[in-house]
Amino acid sequence: MNQAVNQVVISDKVVAVIAGMFETSPDLLEWDMRLVDDLGLDSTSALELLMRIEDETGIEFDDDTLEQRHFETVGSLVGYTLDQLKG
Repeated sequence: MNQAVNQVVISDKVVAVIAGMFETSPDLLEWDMRLVDDLGLDSTSALELLMRIEDETGIEFDDDTLEQRHFETVGSLVGYTLDQLKG
């Protein structure tokens, strides 16, 4: 699988996990939706979300690089996940 296809697959999986976590359709999520303000993410659900994304994608997050800004929007979390894929 080439890198571009892999990135789309990972992006779709992350969006699906976020949608499942907040019981909504992936089609209703937009890249600029704020995880805290729009979807109600809190510190407890953030940890659960990360674990679900790791389970679904097989990507392990580096706690040393994970920052609050990665949880700002759907797009920022997808971007961070893709960065972990490369790294």
